[in-house]
Amino acid sequence: MQADRPKQYLPLLGKTVIEYTLQRLLAHSCIGGAVVAISSDDGWWPEIKIETDKPLWVAEGGDERCHSVLNALQTLSARAADQDWVLVHDAARPCLRSEDIDELIHRCAAHPVGGLLAVPVKDTLKRADAVQNVLETVDRNRLWHAQTPQMFRLGPLRDALQQALAANALVTDEASAMERAGQAPLLVEGHADNIKITHPEDLAMADLYLKYLL
Repeated sequence: MQADRPKQYLPLLGKTVIEYTLQRLLAHSCIGGAVVAISSDDGWWPEIKIETDKPLWVAEGGDERCHSVLNALQTLSARAADQDWVLVHDAARPCLRSEDIDELIHRCAAHPVGGLLAVPVKDTLKRADAVQNVLETVDRNRLWHAQTPQMFRLGPLRDALQQALAANALVTDEASAMERAGQAPLLVEGHADNIKITHPEDLAMADLYLKYLL
């Protein structure tokens, strides 16, 4: 991001990215609370004030996403049952639509495994070699861009992440951990404006999307 702070603390419409992310989650009637994974050397989080009457706990962040999520699930395990549903969401996705949370919960609650928000791939995909020459055009049929939240039961997701880490598999999302455990998560179509802020231009896009959503 070429910024002086982690992207989740960048200013966005008078707040920070993570404030919008948490507020959009905690405002949903089906979400009872949240756990935030925070690095031990994070000096920005103590300055954040989240206005909510729901529980908000802090877990220690890890080296990779999978470590942070597992720590958060272990924190939650003292407060929730293994069969309770959890949603895992990126702190840098502040434009999540309430109707997408509705659809994810509605579809996954009736599914034996759970699932994730995603959008079908629309662009032509190219596979490159090491110096960025095209090797082939990839068939985009049935390919999806994975998003978050991703929704699974607490116990099975925790176990799947523990198994992946024990095998030195640094899975990049929760669905991948469930797939390694032999499960087939459900893809729930969301909206393309549920962007993850990764590059400087994404912040400007989030500004535009939030003005529309709020």
